Amino acid sequence: MIEVADTAVDLHRFFERALRATFRDLAFHDDPAAAYLADVLTRFARTENLYPKGTALPRLDTVVDMMLEIEAAWREGSSHWAPEREVSVRRHIGDYTLFMTGIFRERVERTAGSRYYIDAGKRAYRFVSEHDRARARGERAPYRRLADGFEGYAHALDYARRVHFGDHPRHPFFRLGFE
Repeated sequence: MIEVADTAVDLHRFFERALRATFRDLAFHDDPAAAYLADVLTRFARTENLYPKGTALPRLDTVVDMMLEIEAAWREGSSHWAPEREVSVRRHIGDYTLFMTGIFRERVERTAGSRYYIDAGKRAYRFVSEHDRARARGERAPYRRLADGFEGYAHALDYARRVHFGDHPRHPFFRLGFE
């Protein structure tokens, strides 16, 4: 078990360094989104985090599945009724669409359309940002920044993949076989 934790720490450190270098290269100086994106990349290195189990569906493989999960969370009288789940699913939609649009841009363009993913991601991050603001908790992560700069962050992830991830022989995303 310690080996897995050490690997996750090393992977997070790798992603954080690569993203900070990317942000410097692209003049996104001191952007707080870098740490959040490193967390997303580290989390999504595990397939079960990229495609989590749903409550209404066995697995959330697509944005449509995620939207169905939100709908089920609001269905009164259902065993899946849990409106608070909408926030976590929408955050996942934002993370998933940004990840896929940035890391697997060619696949998104081939199978789903990048405009659909960009619009869904922006809406999701905006929802989470407003939810946090309305609950007077302040933002735990830069959701508003991610919503407003979605295309720029997707470009930064694509740049990081092409420039900073390519030389890493154990890069976890090479094993996913999307491209």
